[in-house]
Amino acid sequence: MSNRGKRCRPGMRLAQAAFAAAALAAMASTHGFASVTAFRYLIVAATVQCLWSLAVAIVDLYALLFKRSFRNARAFSILALGDWVTGAMIFSAACGSAGITVLLDNDLRSCPGNHCPNFMTATAMAFLCWFVRVPSGIVSLWWAVYEIQRS
Repeated sequence: MSNRGKRCRPGMRLAQAAFAAAALAAMASTHGFASVTAFRYLIVAATVQCLWSLAVAIVDLYALLFKRSFRNARAFSILALGDWVTGAMIFSAACGSAGITVLLDNDLRSCPGNHCPNFMTATAMAFLCWFVRVPSGIVSLWWAVYEIQRS
């Protein structure tokens, strides 16, 4: 992997964590989200995504600062699996929340306490987190396959 790729990884991970934290904050700032399962799932998925991204960013920063390499098949397999699991979680949570938000706001016209802008913001942040997450998921899967074939 090029030096530029190594230096960009922590930034992408921190952006993922920031978008997940923004989704979490926007959803948690309302008191009406707990009655809807999709919104509770978004809270869980955003929390898991934020923790995963921060943990991997810390490992990447450690590797950059101390010139260490974690290039082995097991590490890349764990990284790829974690990326794909958290990616599936945040994407499904964003889709579910978007569906409920559209149902509440457009179809039923009964957004409780006018919290729909917060629900929409949280959903948008979750989708942005997923969009930032996709390149790192693809690259980690590619590197995992490459390392497994090499060993």
